[in-house]
Amino acid sequence: MDYVSALVPPVVMAVFFIGLIRVIVKTQGGDMKAKEDAAVDAAIARAESARQASSTTEA
Repeated sequence: MDYVSALVPPVVMAVFFIGLIRVIVKTQGGDMKAKEDAAVDAAIARAESARQASSTTEA
């Protein structure tokens, strides 16, 4: 019976982990995907322009 008590915690954690991954995958996209993508693209563009501005002032 010790083997059952040894296997229960990993099995329970695996089930919850699989459930978490399924929820994450299902919630990707949707109505707000384009808005989120645009916000990330804008943030990357700002960071890139700031990096280029700092590298040109150092030269």
